[in-house]
Amino acid sequence: MIPPNNSLVKYDNPVLVSRNTDKKSPKSQPLKATPLATSASTGPVPPAGGQSAKGLTAEQKGQQTEEILNSILPPREWMENGQLWLQQVSSTPATRLDVVNLQEQLDMRLQQRQARETGICPVRRELYSQCFDELIRQVTINCVGRGLLLLRVRDEINMTIKAYQTLYESSVAFGMRKALMAEQGKCDMEKKIEDYEQDKRDLEKQVNELKAKCDAIEKREAERRQVEDKKHSEEIQFLKRTNHQLKQQLEGIMSPKK
Repeated sequence: MIPPNNSLVKYDNPVLVSRNTDKKSPKSQPLKATPLATSASTGPVPPAGGQSAKGLTAEQKGQQTEEILNSILPPREWMENGQLWLQQVSSTPATRLDVVNLQEQLDMRLQQRQARETGICPVRRELYSQCFDELIRQVTINCVGRGLLLLRVRDEINMTIKAYQTLYESSVAFGMRKALMAEQGKCDMEKKIEDYEQDKRDLEKQVNELKAKCDAIEKREAERRQVEDKKHSEEIQFLKRTNHQLKQQLEGIMSPKK
């Protein structure tokens, strides 16, 4: 696999390590030594052999710087045509022109890859991370202590970003669970509403039927009352006539005796 050549970190030319995957060149062994500095380092790594920094030769200092650079920015390895290639980060000191070119490359790639200027953008974060790694490389070459301190800053930033990413993912998952629960609750609520509406229709039907029965009963009662009133009135009239006739007969019977 050919490594990406569009990284903002400056690398040396690739070196052939081995011609197959089973045998590796001895040159690759020193590059995989135990890192001399981690994010918990607080200062420059002391030179090997108990020598002071002032007693180191230029070659030893350069080798120590390369080892620290390899521990901060590990070499890239890839396979191509059955051959193992290795590419180390460059140990060449940076000039002001390199910094200007780095800034121009950063702006150009932000535009080429259409990175968003605001909000969460993985492309923008990747490019700025590469730019920060290149700055660490440049500073480490000039001053190992500053480079290690910048490494701690980088690791702290990455840890903070990962924490926020985890928090964001957990909040999204929580929101999805709430949305699913709300959707399920919505279905249940819609079913309840449909049941209540059906009950309402049934009750309205019963109310209409009862109203119709009441109207029929009231109508029958009114008719019956009207018939009874008429019958009662006729009986009263009949009784009045009978009473009047009996009264006249009684008066007729009693009149001769006087």
